[in-house]
Amino acid sequence: QVQLVESGGGLVQAGGSLRLSCASSVRIFSINVMAWYRQAPGKQRELVAVITSCGYTNYPDSVKGRFTISRDNAKNTVYLEMNSLKPEDTAVYYCNVVTTQSYWGQGTQVTVSS
Repeated sequence: QVQLVESGGGLVQAGGSLRLSCASSVRIFSINVMAWYRQAPGKQRELVAVITSCGYTNYPDSVKGRFTISRDNAKNTVYLEMNSLKPEDTAVYYCNVVTTQSYWGQGTQVTVSS
């Protein structure tokens, strides 16, 4: 069983930055895929960043160049650095880990005001 706890969300003006953290209850060094998703009201949950155990990262075009995912295996934490935030980035952001099954955190709200 993996428990994930996100933090770092909040209210920020357009153009600002936030850093989200996702702390895992288990060691993550052997977890291949870790990711961040987001879900805005009335919309489907969408992938915003993924990182593998070898450091491969991938982003959708909507956040590429603005968001950066990283992982600290020593701290069992994955991060999402978000820069140049836009109002359309407003959503609940979820951490996701895939081992033998998929695990989700409770989410953290990010609100970007115009």
